[in-house]
Amino acid sequence: MNDRDSEIMAQSLGEHDYAETLQVDDADLVILNTCSIRAKAEQKVMSLLGYLRKIKQKKPELKICVAGCVAQQEGKRLVEKMPHVDVVAGTQHIYHIPQLLAEAQRQNGPRVAVELSDSYAIPRFIPDTGPSSPASAPATLQETEFSRFVTIMQGCNNYCTYCVVPYTRGREVSRNIKDIEDEVDVLVKSGVREITLLGQNVNSYGSTNAVTDDGSPCSFPQLLERIAGIDNLQRLRFTTSNPKDLSEELMRCFRDLPSLCPQFHLPVQSGSNAVLKKMNRKYSIEKYKYLVDVLRNYCPEIVLTTDVIVGFPGETEEDFAQTMALLESVRFDGSFSFKYSDRPGTASLALPDKVPEEQKASRLSRFQRRQDEISLERNTMYIGEMHEVMVEKRDTEKYRCRARTNHVVHVRSEEYLEPGQIVDVTITHAGQHSLQAQYGSNPIIS
Repeated sequence: MNDRDSEIMAQSLGEHDYAETLQVDDADLVILNTCSIRAKAEQKVMSLLGYLRKIKQKKPELKICVAGCVAQQEGKRLVEKMPHVDVVAGTQHIYHIPQLLAEAQRQNGPRVAVELSDSYAIPRFIPDTGPSSPASAPATLQETEFSRFVTIMQGCNNYCTYCVVPYTRGREVSRNIKDIEDEVDVLVKSGVREITLLGQNVNSYGSTNAVTDDGSPCSFPQLLERIAGIDNLQRLRFTTSNPKDLSEELMRCFRDLPSLCPQFHLPVQSGSNAVLKKMNRKYSIEKYKYLVDVLRNYCPEIVLTTDVIVGFPGETEEDFAQTMALLESVRFDGSFSFKYSDRPGTASLALPDKVPEEQKASRLSRFQRRQDEISLERNTMYIGEMHEVMVEKRDTEKYRCRARTNHVVHVRSEEYLEPGQIVDVTITHAGQHSLQAQYGSNPIIS
């Protein structure tokens, strides 16, 4: 989601005579697109702003903008701490950075825009896919032009007790379905082959407002069907989902839509019902395991990944043991796991029985060690199979590719492979986090 927001900011600035550069020393403007979902990400922002202060002392004309969730969370406090910041653009204001920069210039002081509106409408923003002017750099410095993100909604209404998203992104807002279709259509006609639909909780797309031109509602499975029907779209993905809103209609899409990739990220957060209740997740472990069974029934080859928080306030060793038991039961293909950290404004901030850091670190290490073992075991099952991969880039002696299951696959080939090309390869070796393969005949399987 942050990658897509960065693309939007770069394109918006490109329409106001800015060209993107990878060198800070060359820049007239530096934008930090920020995340505050965990404390570590926020700390990195403050550290980088300290570094940029030194650059601005040598180059006073440099403009600095902080955008995204830290900007939304801190607002005016940010310029009080870091007076060298020129613009603070909250999550609903990233489309207006050129105007905010002009206002800061006129008033000769920082401009802070962090107001959130429940009636906010996501602006129509069709990506620029045409050739760039010879006088300027490309609108964005993307690694791939054949796989792109498309935002379908913003915000969240769930108020999980540990999460800042409802406070930094606002209430759920779904985009007009015609705008989404037009954006995907433009991208596919420009050569994009893979689209990932984005939202804090895509399962609830369309539940909060009318999203069609005639005002009628549209569910997320219906949106998937319409996007999957766009000519020449070869791969379709989405993220992220909340288990409490996962419908059987959506799960059937993995069986019925050929372009929908067999890969699903379904955050569980904990294997303990007691902890899930404290988190306000609104589902039980029994319900979660039922959903996994149904998904695998509709799509036996589906790859399942998840999110896990260890050390939530009040989490006991028994609670953590239940998380480990869930890992053994479901056998996730991979997971993103983190130590709990207090976030400002969240309900969990006031919860008692905080888990000591050393216990959180120990639990995280145990979980990640076992997950790595399971990931390797599951990946080993692919050895000798033929899989379809899309070439991303040449990487030393191999090609970095991506399977429909979202595995990174490092492919050896005596033939030249074009970025964006889709080919069948034979899996020859498995690691914990990636696969190796051979394109062409006589693969050496280890």
